[in-house]
Amino acid sequence: MTMTTSSYPEAARAAAALAERLPPEDPQRRVLHDEVHARPPARIRLPALVVYVAVANEGVRREEEWAHLRELPGQAELPLDAMQGNFLRLRLDGYTVKWERHTEFSRYSIVQPLPPHAGLGSVEPELFPAVRVDPQWLASIPGRTLAAIKLAMVSEPIEPVAQTLERARAWFGGHAVVASLVGKEGASLVVTDLTIRPSGFERMLAVCPPGTSETRVGRISGRLLEIETYRIMALRGLPVAKALTPMLGETERALAEITAQLEAKAVDDQQLLDALVAQATRIERATAEHAYRFSATSAYYELVKQRLAELREQPIPGTQTLGEFMQRRLSPAMATVAATAQRLASLSERIARASALLRTRVDIAREAQNQQLLAKLTRGQELQLRLQSTVEGLSIAAISYYVVSLLLYGGKALKGAGVPINPELAAGALIPLVWWAVWRTTRRIHAKIHANE
Repeated sequence: MTMTTSSYPEAARAAAALAERLPPEDPQRRVLHDEVHARPPARIRLPALVVYVAVANEGVRREEEWAHLRELPGQAELPLDAMQGNFLRLRLDGYTVKWERHTEFSRYSIVQPLPPHAGLGSVEPELFPAVRVDPQWLASIPGRTLAAIKLAMVSEPIEPVAQTLERARAWFGGHAVVASLVGKEGASLVVTDLTIRPSGFERMLAVCPPGTSETRVGRISGRLLEIETYRIMALRGLPVAKALTPMLGETERALAEITAQLEAKAVDDQQLLDALVAQATRIERATAEHAYRFSATSAYYELVKQRLAELREQPIPGTQTLGEFMQRRLSPAMATVAATAQRLASLSERIARASALLRTRVDIAREAQNQQLLAKLTRGQELQLRLQSTVEGLSIAAISYYVVSLLLYGGKALKGAGVPINPELAAGALIPLVWWAVWRTTRRIHAKIHANE
């Protein structure tokens, strides 16, 4: 059943009414849904030449790339909003330019017809004069070149494979190449020598049998270019790992020496702590500076392996496949980067354990010092109590003396008044009573103070 033009408003109203039955949309729903369409696959008509440049975009703003794309013929009115999705395909006179921006790099792909002189039967054909874009425009792309590839894609019968491969070797000037049949039942042949030529470009060749669809050609092109780009991005962690190796060795030796001194108790704890802090600072700084690079290396390596798997390579007798070549050359480098990242993490953990041991020893020493201090305080309190008891005894004697003296003076006063009394005898007889009364009063005062506490 064919929908007429007049029925579109009814369909739109019905869709709107249906949408009203849904809960409110999450603000990111459309963005997340459209992500699968953000970079549509290319459709390439054979024979074709793909000129590809990937540049590091650190410090390069989107506006700079936009200004550069506007320098292309007929693109002076290109709006900046067209680049918000990090993907843009421009159709120009006889060729297309595709721009993609990623986290660390931007990619530019120029797809144009393959020059007649550069077919499979040619011997190391010159390709640069045939590139449709201005060479100066290529040279002035904002950023630093990471990968530059000229990928020729031709439509030729694959069988016999050995003969086609020989013609492909001639196309590379007789250089040693890696090659494989890719796709279901080896439908296509890909060949490369992975060599940067004086022009700064590498070369790749894809031979597709007649009848290969444009979308399939586009997928082969995308995978080949991504493999080389992600390989370079993965290898960016290798120089970092090599540069860190001497520092990691020094830190391991220093940590071993600190641990030995910690065990021998031959060095002051403060000196050990200062040394540990210095090594910890060194390792944490390296981790902060390079942890992202090591993580990115692992992620890019996984992408390389994924793209190689998607090629579904089948070997050609006597020739290395692209996957085998990558595995043998790339795996040791990735193992070095992974080992360096592991050494960095291990050193951080070992320094933390050594710091914990030193902290435990300091805590134990501090606890012993506290116990000694408490013991001294206890002895001091005992001495103070004894001194206090002595002072109290002397105080009782002094108070009793003064009381007896007062009684003696009172007795003398009474004797002077005519009372028949012997003051000295009376005072001496009252001494025990006075002493007991003073002592009893002191005890009652102590009891009252303790009761209040």
